[in-house]
Amino acid sequence: MFDDLRRHYVNLAQPRLGAEVVYATDDFFADKARLIDPADPVFIPGKYDDNGKWMDGWESRRKRVPGHDWCVVRLGTPGIVAGFEIDTRHFTGNYPPGAEIEVCRCDDPLPGEEAAWIRVTERLSLHGNDRVYVPVDHAAPVTHVRLHIFPDGGVARLRVWGRVAKDWSAVAADARIDLLAMANGGRGIIANDEHFGVVENLTAPGRGVDMGDGWETRRRREPGHDWAVLALGAAGRIEEIVVDTAHFKGNYPDRCFVQAAADASGTPDEIAAQSERWPVLLPEVKLEPDHIHAFTDRLADLGPVRFVRLNILPDGGVSRLRLIGRVAG
Repeated sequence: MFDDLRRHYVNLAQPRLGAEVVYATDDFFADKARLIDPADPVFIPGKYDDNGKWMDGWESRRKRVPGHDWCVVRLGTPGIVAGFEIDTRHFTGNYPPGAEIEVCRCDDPLPGEEAAWIRVTERLSLHGNDRVYVPVDHAAPVTHVRLHIFPDGGVARLRVWGRVAKDWSAVAADARIDLLAMANGGRGIIANDEHFGVVENLTAPGRGVDMGDGWETRRRREPGHDWAVLALGAAGRIEEIVVDTAHFKGNYPDRCFVQAAADASGTPDEIAAQSERWPVLLPEVKLEPDHIHAFTDRLADLGPVRFVRLNILPDGGVSRLRLIGRVAG
């Protein structure tokens, strides 16, 4: 289930988008910043710090006064929230038995009580060493999430799954923009293989920090080639395609080509089946290791497109895919 969330949504609370835990009533035992760490939580037996057992998450001290603990996460970009993933893995005798979540839209880094906080969940029952997904119905874009825990304890991770709410009215009509960037609403939909790295990394900001920060498939031992299907944040005319193989040296794809379409519908698997017949936007080109490839001259004029399929031959890793163009009027 949790892997499938990546086919539909983006984690709006990931640090590489600029998300930050901006406040916690108490993080005595475990730093609040760990709550949105992109890595899965770990448990290290025998590891202690000055305050006690080191835990991979956010953990408050045992509350000896009335009240409860809470923290505020500023999302990396305004977004439409579809649901929350609350992960208490490795917290057994120290997890909070209850939680609630509020959201708001605010220009301040840390909204105050005067902000229009809206409760989007009922009081939730949590369990130790568990991982749950809580869907919500809230159509308005939000910028902040407030997680309440009752009365205290530790939560390993909080993921805020949803869609980026890009304000396209603020983008000049003739501006060239990366229409596939995660910050602009681009997202990975599906790939035939994500053994070493997930497809959503192709849309992430900046260059990859290492091979793990890209999309990489296993070594192909059978005929064919690997592929990934992605959605642009808005339909647009593509003027430049950038394929970045940063850090991929002995495992970069030998060649690639790109297909595109204006429309697609259905489940991720159904969209993948449709993509096999999409027209070619960029014909087959040779790739190099650890290199930024920019292609402009060979692009087909397909008009505005909203979906793309990156085909790599035969397999390997790509750090980033950029589709530079102009938003369709």
